[in-house]
Amino acid sequence: MRASLLLSCLALLLFAAAPADARRISANAQKLYDTLAQASDDYREGLAMIRRGDTTPGREATRDAAARLLEAGRRCQDTRGCDGARFLAAYDALVQEGAELAAGGEGFGATAPAGPAAGEASITSLMPEAGRSATLLKGQDLRQLIELNEPVKAALAEWLTWMRPSLITSWENYQQMRFLMWPEYEQAGLPEALLFGILAKESNGRVHAVSRAGAAGPMQFMPATGARFGLGWRDGFDTRYDPQLAARASVLYFNERFAELNNDLEFAVAAYNGGEGRALRLKRAAGDKSFWDPSVYGQLPPETRDYVPYVLAAAWLFLHPEEYGLEFPKVDGAATVMKLQAPASIYQLAICLGGPREGYFRALRNLNPRYEPHVPIAGGTELRVPVAVPPRYQQSCVSGPRAELAVALMAASKPTAPPTASRPPAGATAGASVRSYRVRSGDTLSSISRRHECRGATQLARANGLRPPFVIRAGQSLKLIGCG
Repeated sequence: MRASLLLSCLALLLFAAAPADARRISANAQKLYDTLAQASDDYREGLAMIRRGDTTPGREATRDAAARLLEAGRRCQDTRGCDGARFLAAYDALVQEGAELAAGGEGFGATAPAGPAAGEASITSLMPEAGRSATLLKGQDLRQLIELNEPVKAALAEWLTWMRPSLITSWENYQQMRFLMWPEYEQAGLPEALLFGILAKESNGRVHAVSRAGAAGPMQFMPATGARFGLGWRDGFDTRYDPQLAARASVLYFNERFAELNNDLEFAVAAYNGGEGRALRLKRAAGDKSFWDPSVYGQLPPETRDYVPYVLAAAWLFLHPEEYGLEFPKVDGAATVMKLQAPASIYQLAICLGGPREGYFRALRNLNPRYEPHVPIAGGTELRVPVAVPPRYQQSCVSGPRAELAVALMAASKPTAPPTASRPPAGATAGASVRSYRVRSGDTLSSISRRHECRGATQLARANGLRPPFVIRAGQSLKLIGCG
């Protein structure tokens, strides 16, 4: 049902194994093991209730079982002869069973009707309606914590105008990953709006986003910070790109910040961008002054002064779209598991699947972050996909004209011209001066291209030597080649 924050908590609490000289299980340890066994059974019974359609009591049963398991795990660390690894292993198994249920995998399909409806029920029955979920942050309503001052209002204006496409894209991408990310925040008691605000500003919901500074993933963790909270290279894969693990790490990060910053939302968000050391020093020096006090706010780096209002404004719009005439599109975020019948890359699948508007490339990429999009994935591999994909796959990707077309297009290669020093860049005249533009916080290549009447974001990126995913940073200088 959910990959809970409790697993991370257990990992921290039970890192030290039982004493090496323990040769027998003490009576106290045995009681804890009995509690573990009973809690595991109760958790699985809760999942079974959800499969049968008894969603509310099932959710309550799993939460109660998880709480008892966590308490037993805490007591285990202080009990001689108690092996904390047993609690970790047991909870990890429960998490995986719950994740399969939420993703519409075998854990759900065993007792549910086949087809898209089964996958849809597996998710929508487990989570509250998007935008209407818990808004509490450490016992306080997030809507009361966000101050609609001038910086936040200015950020609202930008999200609702030239940044609107970026906000909508973030929403659509998030809905596809919501069943992986939101349970981590929900279990920790953190508001979904905060998760969305961070995601929208950091990556637009693209799990493979990479900054010039080296931050990566949907929540943009730097390598060292990510490592502190369980992210890093495992079996040849950087788990910063994993949406579920990245959400879990951000929960751990925020809980640590809230603990040292007295639950101050603005300072915690500032720390996420500008560094926890700077945020803590400012908080201590501020005394009774508000984060927005000019003497405090003015000491932040320009990027962080923009970042905090952007995140809070995106969170506010997540909670109050109707007040601003904002219509977030309906996205079926239900997912299921599909087995490939033949080798295919994500690019190839995106071509043969077709689909409306954006197609399925981004969803496939976000839900299966371990695979490079251009590299064929072995037949028999199970992919996590939107529920609409399996019937399309059978119809257009297994065989037939569309499947053959996708294979042919993927086999094609772009022609390359030999380099020449005398050839001017595309859109520029030899000998002519080229205008430049210094990137501001919040800019995207698309917004710059629109404002300066360029020939598209991709051409602007290539003219400046940028490689996919075409990441730009505030303060960077771009040549406006091929622009009006």
